[in-house]
Amino acid sequence: MPGTVLLLAASPLGRGRLVDAASVLPVLAAVPPAVLSGADTANVVELADPLEPQAVLTRLRAAAAAPGPLTVYVTGQLQLDRRQRLPHLALARTTASTVRYTGLPWHWFREELRLRPAGATTLFLDLHADPETWQALGAARPPGPLPLDCGPDNAVYGRVAPPPPRRGVAAPEYMKAVATILRSGWRPPDEELHQQALTRIAPESAGADLPLARRGPAPGDPHAAVTAAVRSGRHADADALAARLEQTAALAHGPASEEALHWTEVRADLAMLAGDAARSCRAWLAVASARLTAGQPADAPAVETAVDRAHHQWGRIGDPARARELGAVLAELRGRVPGRREGALDHVRRQLRQLQTQG
Repeated sequence: MPGTVLLLAASPLGRGRLVDAASVLPVLAAVPPAVLSGADTANVVELADPLEPQAVLTRLRAAAAAPGPLTVYVTGQLQLDRRQRLPHLALARTTASTVRYTGLPWHWFREELRLRPAGATTLFLDLHADPETWQALGAARPPGPLPLDCGPDNAVYGRVAPPPPRRGVAAPEYMKAVATILRSGWRPPDEELHQQALTRIAPESAGADLPLARRGPAPGDPHAAVTAAVRSGRHADADALAARLEQTAALAHGPASEEALHWTEVRADLAMLAGDAARSCRAWLAVASARLTAGQPADAPAVETAVDRAHHQWGRIGDPARARELGAVLAELRGRVPGRREGALDHVRRQLRQLQTQG
């Protein structure tokens, strides 16, 4: 599966610039995409001194939704907004007084990456902090929630550098070191790459930098992540993750494949656990229809199970309008898949007649 690479270099235009972030992009662009990603092939998206936070969010969201490994390279400067004191990545139009509106809130990285499979995302960061942010970061050592929380399932490597001397503009030496190492055509393991880059810039940084190194979890069974989300009450997160896995399986194996239908069934169960009978019923109806369309016989256990579960969830729908809508689909399917419970089709028809009299 191809990887995705997002190259983001951002810093304000004018007097507020602390680092010439975009200067690293030509060096990174000279690295083959597969080496940047660590995958056999990769798609690369480059953002140089973007103006609008929403535009960056759109690209970040698209990258997070892509199947396969994701590697994000971020170069720029950090500033705190004056209202909530939250770190932002400063963009081209950012000033000290407009950070809240013109910068990219750092927690957007965490939010957009939170549903990716564990161990599938790596971030390399080369950031310079303004004096206020640097002071806040120093108070938070070792890195806690303030210093760039990217989510528990993602690996993060890099450094945060202190403000450059007054009226000076720093160079993104860490990211240039990473790019130079990768230009050899061989990508060492992430931790080794990080350490090599730190060693190369040690004379310039003089030990003043705040290093960032957090190994991501090893890729594991995605069911564990779904189960963990359900157990913690994050039903919407569980469904979103299952939906992404369903889409990935459909792209890789086909929408009617067992791999894709498995995740549709998981989503049906998740809807049931969340108390959304209508969504669960709709998902089971979709599974049954897909299996029949693919040529599976009406008495196949997987087909009968899907229709039976759709029928069960349909009986729990409290909204008459939605029950009527889904009941019509269920009645059509019950005509083709009567199941092993005698009178199932008659039960649907009786219930539908009663629903016609309700508002």
